[in-house]
Amino acid sequence: MSSLLNIGVSGLNAAQLGLKVTGNNIANAGTDGYSRQSTVQVDQVGQNNGRYTMGSGVDVIAVQRAYSQFLTQSLWSSNSALQGATTTNDLATTLNGLLQNSGNLQSALDSFYGGFNAVANAPGDPSARQALLGNASALATAFNTFGQQLDQQRAQINTQVSDAVGNVNSLVKQIAALNTSISQAGNTQPNDLLDQRDSLVKQLAGITGISVAAQPDGTLSVYSTSGQALVSGSYSYGFQLGSDAYDAGSTSVLDASGHDISSRLSGGTLGALLAYRSNTLDPAQNQLGRTALALAQSVNAQQAKGLDLNGNQGGALFSVPGPVVAAASGNQGSATVGASVSDISQLTTDNYVLTYTGSGTAPSVNGWALASSSGRPVPMTANPDGTLSAEGLTFTVSAGAQVGDSFQVRPTRDAASGLALATSDPSAIAAATALKGTAAGTNTGGATVGSVDVSDGSNANLFAGATVTFGAGGSYTVTDGAGNSTTGTYAAGTAIQFDGWSLSLGGTPASGDSFTVAMNSDGLNDNGNALDLAGLADAGVLDGGKTSTVGAYANLTNQIGVAGSMAANDLTTQTGLYNQAASAQQSVAGVNLDEEAAGLIKYQQAYQASAQVISTAQTLFTSLISAIQS
Repeated sequence: MSSLLNIGVSGLNAAQLGLKVTGNNIANAGTDGYSRQSTVQVDQVGQNNGRYTMGSGVDVIAVQRAYSQFLTQSLWSSNSALQGATTTNDLATTLNGLLQNSGNLQSALDSFYGGFNAVANAPGDPSARQALLGNASALATAFNTFGQQLDQQRAQINTQVSDAVGNVNSLVKQIAALNTSISQAGNTQPNDLLDQRDSLVKQLAGITGISVAAQPDGTLSVYSTSGQALVSGSYSYGFQLGSDAYDAGSTSVLDASGHDISSRLSGGTLGALLAYRSNTLDPAQNQLGRTALALAQSVNAQQAKGLDLNGNQGGALFSVPGPVVAAASGNQGSATVGASVSDISQLTTDNYVLTYTGSGTAPSVNGWALASSSGRPVPMTANPDGTLSAEGLTFTVSAGAQVGDSFQVRPTRDAASGLALATSDPSAIAAATALKGTAAGTNTGGATVGSVDVSDGSNANLFAGATVTFGAGGSYTVTDGAGNSTTGTYAAGTAIQFDGWSLSLGGTPASGDSFTVAMNSDGLNDNGNALDLAGLADAGVLDGGKTSTVGAYANLTNQIGVAGSMAANDLTTQTGLYNQAASAQQSVAGVNLDEEAAGLIKYQQAYQASAQVISTAQTLFTSLISAIQS
């Protein structure tokens, strides 16, 4: 009777535990990260009586959770990609919104260049000139607004990076603490602790890309994409915050040893923030600044080729900040570096790093080597005055550099935010052509003056006046009012150049013919330079003369739009992949309420049946005692 009673009790206990586990599954059906649990039962080995062996009940040897390491790690990886895609899409959507709300920069450009046509129609009209200055001011404000908004997004990213690093450091500490508790559990499987740890690892993967390795003692080792150990056993090693070596306003991520690992982190929110800043925000801000530089330099250069309402050579209409040069925080020498834009047509959207190598051999020039911030080597040339030139920039370097010292050059980033009007005087608009060519009345040839263009508005003898006198065989002599002269041989279709101007003739001059080049005396009624200023809307300024200022802004608009479209498409893709990974993981570890309901019935019936076994054993025992007593 005792064997039957023990069998019933073991069955009763097993069924009771099954009911508890099933009830716990049902209670946690909506708990994120919970893994379905089940009891593991084995037959109690009975005694062999020589002819057969009979079991002696049931033992529950474990309560295990439904778990697949492969599916769980796939879920972590998918979550990392999804959170990264979500962050990138949010930032790109914001950037597109900033573009649309930047004071309608495209309309401002159209109105500005159109204003020169209005001035050309009435060069002496003060109202047309004042309207043009208003358009120029609105254009500068539109550039300023967009540039400042991009600066604000950069500051926002700094804050988000700081928050992400704080969350990483908090999570790795919690994971390390759970590692300790799990390893101390010994042979007992702490299901709830394992679920908690998995949930924390999933959260961590959502912030930064990780790799995970299970250890024999039940702990997990977690590594970042930079190779740094974040968790090892009961020890945690988080990230640190620092400033970029060249830009104190740019937050960087450092490893436990203080090394900048920003460029080596990928995945999750943190990786997306760093990648967006480098791959989307920096190029967009540099392209906007390059457009502002193209506007200012082209307009100012054309202004210098004309005369204002007072008969003076045109001055700058815009002011714009030059390149920013930042010394690396670890520099040991005393050298300084300056930079200026010397050829806007060759200027790129890159930032650069100028490093002192101490070696005069290629690719170094005078001991200096240049590379883009992405690592692309950039060839330089040495100038006679000791400066260095590359890709539209000229660098001035002083003595005192130590090998390894470096300087970051940001040619265009701050140009849009700093663009400003250089004058508020409507009469300063140089609408008139600066120079006029006149044929002598005694000329006998068929040559006529085509045009006189200013090729170098900064030439000191531009307005010195000059006479071109022709001799036999097309030879000519040019003499200016300062006593300078040059000679040459005229070829039809080729302009005569001297003192910063270029004279084009039509027809063939005869020997003895002469032409004078002098300041335009009819500047109040002349509109030639205003028309040239209006034509800058379509004039090639950038990319070797292939891209206009308006075209450069159109390229920026397209660049931002493509970034937004790619981010949205990637988010759609990663959402689908995450849902698939989550569905696969839940198919193993998730709680199915229908199955649990069936389990309740099974364990309930098992409990009742075991109770009936106990009751039967008791009845038999009572009957036996009664029979003996009688």
